[in-house]
Amino acid sequence: MSWITILWPMGASACLTLAAIHLQIWCRRRRVWADLLFSLASTATAALAGCEFWMMRAETPAQFATAVRWLHVPAWVIVLSLVGFVRLYLRAGRRWLAWLICALRTLVLPLDFLIGQNLNYLETVRLRHIRFLGESISFGEGISNPWMLVGQLALVLWVIFCMDAAITVWRRGDKRQALTTGTGLVFFTMAGTVQSILVLWQIVEMPIMASFFFMGFVAAMAYDMSYEMLQAAQLSENLRESEARYRNIFEGAIEGMFRTSAQGKCVVANPALAKMLGYDSADEVISAIQDSALQVWADPDERSRSLRQLEEQGTLRGYECQFKRKDGTTIWVSLNSHAVRRPDGQVAYYEGFLQDLTTRRQSEQEIARQRNELAHLSRVAALGELANSFAHELNQPLASILSNSQAAQRLLARDPADLDEVRKILADIVADDKRAGEVIRSLRALLKRGEMHRQPLDASELILLVLKLVRMDLVNQGVTAKTDLAPNLPVFHGDHVQLQQVLINLVMNACDAMACVPRNDREIRICSGLNGSSFVRISVVDRGTGIAPEKMDKVFEPFYTTKPDGTGLGLAVCRKIVVAHGGSLWAANNPERGATFHLTLPLSGEREKVMEGSPD
Repeated sequence: MSWITILWPMGASACLTLAAIHLQIWCRRRRVWADLLFSLASTATAALAGCEFWMMRAETPAQFATAVRWLHVPAWVIVLSLVGFVRLYLRAGRRWLAWLICALRTLVLPLDFLIGQNLNYLETVRLRHIRFLGESISFGEGISNPWMLVGQLALVLWVIFCMDAAITVWRRGDKRQALTTGTGLVFFTMAGTVQSILVLWQIVEMPIMASFFFMGFVAAMAYDMSYEMLQAAQLSENLRESEARYRNIFEGAIEGMFRTSAQGKCVVANPALAKMLGYDSADEVISAIQDSALQVWADPDERSRSLRQLEEQGTLRGYECQFKRKDGTTIWVSLNSHAVRRPDGQVAYYEGFLQDLTTRRQSEQEIARQRNELAHLSRVAALGELANSFAHELNQPLASILSNSQAAQRLLARDPADLDEVRKILADIVADDKRAGEVIRSLRALLKRGEMHRQPLDASELILLVLKLVRMDLVNQGVTAKTDLAPNLPVFHGDHVQLQQVLINLVMNACDAMACVPRNDREIRICSGLNGSSFVRISVVDRGTGIAPEKMDKVFEPFYTTKPDGTGLGLAVCRKIVVAHGGSLWAANNPERGATFHLTLPLSGEREKVMEGSPD
C-alpha cells in the first residue's frame, strides 16, 4: 500500500470525525454557529481530499478534468465557511472584504461548470504520469482557462483577509488565539494558495495538495476549540464545586437567606429563614410567601419605604424593621438586600439575608431601663452626700437673713430710725430668701428623673450676682473682693443655680483660707476670660496659706476637709457639677502666696462636642 493511499484517506477520515463531533456540539448549542461552520469546513476538506485523490488516480484526461471541476465545489464551501468562522469565532476580519471574497468564490462556481472543461482548463490535452512519494500519479496538461484568475483573485483576497484578522486578534490582546488559530490560518491558507497556483499554471509538476494545508488549519482550529472546550469543562466543574459550597453555606447559614422575584414572590429560602419566621421548612416558607412578601412585614408602610430605598440606592444595609412570624408574633430583624438587574436595567430578582435582632433589641431595652434606674438610684444615693452640701449652702443665705434682720432691728430701735438703710437691708433679706428657695428647687430637680435646666449664661453677670449674694458674708469676715472681667465674653449654657453654688462655695472657701490673715490683707480676686477658643475661664484667687502640694488633688475627694467643722463635700460636689456641664475644675498655688481655683466651661455649640467625646 502506497503513502498516497494511506495519507489522503486518513486525512479525510480525521476531518470527517472532527466534523461529526462539532456538528453534534452545534446540535446541542444552536447559538454557537462557529461549530457548525467548522463542521462544514472539515467536511469540505475531506471532500477536497477525495477530489485530489481522484485526480491522482485518473486514467484519462476526461476523468482528470471532471475531478478538477468538482474540486471547486468543496473549495467554495471551505472558503465561505472559513470566512464565516473567522468573523464569528475570532470576531475579526473586515466585513466588506469578507463579502467580496464570498461573492467572487460564488461567481467561480457557474464559471467552473459553464466555460471549458472546468475553471482551470479550457481543454485537458494529455495526461502524464509523474513520481510522487515513491508512486506514479496522474498529472494533467492542457489549455489554461483565463477565468481561473477570478478564483485565484478570491484566494489572494482570502489570504489578505486572514492576515488582517490575525493582526486584529493580536492587537486585541488574545495572543494565544492569534498564535494558534490566526497564525495557522494565515500560514496554511497562504501555503495552499501558492501551491495550487504553481501547479495549475504548470510551473511545478506535483499534485494539488490544498486539502493537506486545509487539514493543518483544521487541526489548528480543532486544537483551539478543544482548548476552549476544556476550559469550559473546567469552568463547569468549578461552577459545580462553587454551587456545592454555596449550597452548604446556604443550608448551614445562621442568617435567613432568601430570593424574591421582582414582584415580591419568595422563590428561594434557607432553613434558617424558616426557623426565624416559625415555619417547619424552607418549602413551607416559599409556599406561605408565594403570593407576596408583604404578609411577613409587620408594617406595610415600612415595606414601601424599604422598597423605595432599594430602588433608589440598589441595596439595603442593616435596615431594621419588624417581621411577622407564623404564629402572629413579631420579631426585629436587620434586612440586607440588593437588586439583581438584567442587561436592560430591569430588576430580575431581589436577594439578601435577615439577621434576628429580637434578643439584641430586648437586651438593649433592658439595658436602657436599668441605666435609667441606675441613674435615678445614683442621684438618690448621692442625696446623703449632697444634703450636707446643700445644708452648707442654705446656711449662708439663712445666716445672712439672720444678721440682716438683727441689723434692721437695731436700726429701728434708734430714734429717729434710718428707714433708707432698713429698706436696703430688707431688699437683701428678700434676695437671700430667693437664693435659699433656688437652692431648694435645685435639690428637688436633682432628685427628679431628667436633666437640669440649662440656659444661656454670661460669665460676668454670674460673677457679679454671686458677689452680690455673698456681700454681707464678705463684710462680716472683713474680705475685700475685686474683679478682673473680660468684656464681651461669649455666652455658655448651664444651670445658673448650680453654677452659683459652685462660685459661692469657691468664694467662701477663699474667705475661710484667709482666716489667719490680718483683716487689712484679706483680699480675693475673681477673673474671667477665654481659655482657648472653646471655653470660658473663671478664676478665684485668694491670699491665704495655699494648699500643700501633696494635697492638691485630695481637696476634691469626698469627705476630705481641713476645716474643723467641714463636711468635705463642697469641692467634690463642685467638681461633679462642673464636669456634668462639660468643663473642668482644678487648683494651683500662687507664686507669692495663696491659691487659685480655676473653672472652665464650654461655650455654646462646643458643649455637645465635649460631651460626645467624654466617656459615659
